[in-house]
Amino acid sequence: MPTNCLIKHSTYHDSVALMQVARELTQLPGVLDAAVVMGTPANQAILREASLMLPEIEAAAANDLVIVVRAETDERAAHALQVAENRLAHRPESGETGSTPPPRTIRQAVRRHPGANLAVISVAGQYAAAEAWEALRNGLHVFLFSDHVSLADELALKQYAIERGRLLMGPDCGTAILNGVALGFANDVPRGPVGIVAAAGTGLQEVSALLARLGVGVSQAIGTGGRDLSAEVGGLTMLAGVRALQADPETKGLLLVSKPPDEAVAARVLAQVRQGDKPTVICFLGGDAAPIAEAGAIPARTLQEAAYRAATLATAADGAEGAGTAVEEIIERETAELRTLARALQERLKPDQTYLRGLFSGGTLAAETLLLWSERLDDVRSNLALDPRLGLPDPACSVGHCVVDLGADEFTVGRPHPMLDHTLRARRLMQEADDPQVAAILLDVVLGYGVHSDPAGELGPVIRRARETAAQADRELLVVASVTGTEQDPQGLSQQVQTLEECGAVVAGCNAAAARLAVFIARPDL
Repeated sequence: MPTNCLIKHSTYHDSVALMQVARELTQLPGVLDAAVVMGTPANQAILREASLMLPEIEAAAANDLVIVVRAETDERAAHALQVAENRLAHRPESGETGSTPPPRTIRQAVRRHPGANLAVISVAGQYAAAEAWEALRNGLHVFLFSDHVSLADELALKQYAIERGRLLMGPDCGTAILNGVALGFANDVPRGPVGIVAAAGTGLQEVSALLARLGVGVSQAIGTGGRDLSAEVGGLTMLAGVRALQADPETKGLLLVSKPPDEAVAARVLAQVRQGDKPTVICFLGGDAAPIAEAGAIPARTLQEAAYRAATLATAADGAEGAGTAVEEIIERETAELRTLARALQERLKPDQTYLRGLFSGGTLAAETLLLWSERLDDVRSNLALDPRLGLPDPACSVGHCVVDLGADEFTVGRPHPMLDHTLRARRLMQEADDPQVAAILLDVVLGYGVHSDPAGELGPVIRRARETAAQADRELLVVASVTGTEQDPQGLSQQVQTLEECGAVVAGCNAAAARLAVFIARPDL
């Protein structure tokens, strides 16, 4: 299969435009894979891992645009490269977007809209820090969607922002909800009493959507970026967010979400929590609950538990009688129901169907599943594994029980994120369906603004095909899914669930429930 490339020297396009073009290329007839990236060393390394590297790309500079296509024939590849060049060369004609041209810089935008107080930045990583500096120096808060920003730049930007009473969310911040306005990948949730600070994009989406389903709204939801709670950054945005919500009269309770933070940073966050007088639920996935409880906060092991506990607090704060059955009892009752369902499903499997495979678009949802599976199953492998012995030598090939974050860099460089385009996940799903040892495949389906307009509509037919493939080999293939979203999301929660179920998926109420159901299928003795 030929792999061809096109290099455009000193040509810059923002990351969203590049992802859109890459997605279009992968949908062209005869195109097997494609990437559209800036020629940075990091991107070249990932192209190499994806088997899309060519000798001529090695000479590309960081400000050069690289388009790579693998296709069935040279003619198909050449056509795809021409399509990409045409799409990227297009500029709106005069009058196409109105008589006034859009501002070209943040400074111009501020002058044109003096009441604006927030900049959303999504550019290639090597340019992102400069744009963030310009936004901060013009008095704006910053939502920094871009990744590949250095730790030194992140630290300097956040220190500058805090000194001037500004909030810098990011880099690599995918989700926030400010004054009811969704930024990045976020869900349509009501306003309410719970304030969220999260170093986890899909974690923030999961807890805010679960709160909405429980009838509880969100005052503010602040994303921090995934490195904020590292020792190097020191939790600067998390601390600023906690202080802001503690002082916010509309916020009655706080919910903090993250993977386990650096120990010293966690101590600083807990000290700030202790200084406030608002009830606080903390979910440090896989972290130690004891220090959280000692700080007077309420620990939660999973995103589901975190949302349930925050909802209970909010309901009690509103003075409603009987805040509801204890969270532990609710989850225990649900777990018993999952065990019963799992036994019925497991009876359909052959004895040698023993392995679970998780194919995720959301990194936090993948991490939560890895945590829950690792507690009950041996040797769960993942491209998120902290133990190198449990990593994946080849992320494109599953081994044993396996959790794969398809939104990780090795899968997304030059390609659309799997929350935007499910092509890569569809291929991987069919690959897993061919493995006679697979018992169940677990999928997350994330709704909201900024993501695919109909993820179930795209994944559903693939689920049906995968199950048919297994049936032709005289096997049952179980597909378990969770849907992160609300009825008010553009995609509609119930419609997405219905589509998945009609295609043969078993849909659980949340990601943690789906993970537990899969475990009980693999281990009916638990």
